[in-house]
Formats: sequence, structure tokens, C-alpha cells
Amino acid sequence: MALSQVTPSLFLSGADAPLNGALMSQKGITLIVNATLSHALPAHPGVECLRVPVCDLPCQPLGLHFDRVAERIHGNRAGGTLVHCAAGRSRSPALVMAYLMRFRGATLRQAHRRVLESRPCIRINAGFWEQLLQYERRLYGRNTVRVEPEGAGPLGAGPLGAGPRRAAPPSSQLTSVPRSPVMSRTPLMMSPHKLIRESAVSSKTNRTIYKQL
Repeated sequence: MALSQVTPSLFLSGADAPLNGALMSQKGITLIVNATLSHALPAHPGVECLRVPVCDLPCQPLGLHFDRVAERIHGNRAGGTLVHCAAGRSRSPALVMAYLMRFRGATLRQAHRRVLESRPCIRINAGFWEQLLQYERRLYGRNTVRVEPEGAGPLGAGPLGAGPRRAAPPSSQLTSVPRSPVMSRTPLMMSPHKLIRESAVSSKTNRTIYKQL
């Protein structure tokens, strides 16, 4: 999947696409955000390059760059923007989701859904998910994503799993290291024993589950 279009002027990719000058010209790219330590910054006429020097490791402070990158994308009125990392699966999707929250009024759940629809291969690492959660709390004062704790049981009731899934921690515990986020379609506080539908964004499956609270 070489190039994925998130908005009419915003694209995601791995490290190969920005090296294709003809493709950059065809898509009207005037800004390339390179979220890698060492991949080349191409020299295309009329194209500015911005490096975000972060490894794809959960401990890396990608969140320190959320505002800077979002503001630069927002300010690029001359043409389109391409955000890329090595494979277009973790660092660059996280940066695009932060932009959508900051300047497009999207919640984290909405931003993730939009990016996932355009690029189904995304797999954001656990540390970057936690930084996105913190960013959403800073912007909106609440979270629309809950975190599935490490070691959670099998997938929930119904045809997709053999037993009930362990309940996600309350919002006060969201700082624990996540295995994958659980996207709530309903208010976070629910009465006991009520079946609710949630979207589970697994690092392996990205599939929807049913969960018994």
C-alpha cells in the first residue's frame, strides 16, 4: 500500500512513496513530514521536508511533536501534505491522528477510524497510543478510547469469542501500558450486566467485539 489518502490534501505512506517525484507532483505534495531517524529527505522542487526524529518504540516521545506537526500540516496552504515513517503503520498514523484531533475537531476514536479506513494496515504501538490518549485528554478533557489491560482474557461473548472479556480499567487508570485500545460507542459509565457494543482495535485484528460488563 504505497500511498493512502486521509483527507483531500493529507496522505500517509511508508518511506518509498516520497522518493517518487512523479507521484509527489501528481498528488500536489508541497510538504513531506518524515517521522524517521535516517530515511532520506528527498529534494523535490517546491517541496519542503520536516523531520520528526523518533524511533518506532513505545518509550519514544512522539507526543512532543504532536503540536508542531499538526500546526505545520494546518499551515500548509500551498498544496498537499504527506506524512510518512518507515512502513506507514505506527509513527505517521499517530501524527495524523493528532492533527485530526487538533484541527479537524475529531475525537481520538473518530480520528483512528478515519485513518484506519484509509490505511487498514496501521498498527500503532502501545506507547504512542498512551501519548494519543494524553493528547485527547488535554484537548477535550476526556477520553473516547479505553485501554485493554495487558493479559486480558479471550474475546468477548458471542460468536467472536469463547467467554467474557475482562473489563477495561476506568479512566483514572488509563496511564497503564495498553495492549490495545477499546473504542466505546456509549458513555464510559455503564450499569452492570448491560451488553454494549464496542470496537476493539487489536494490534493484530482490528475487529469488532461484543463485551459483557
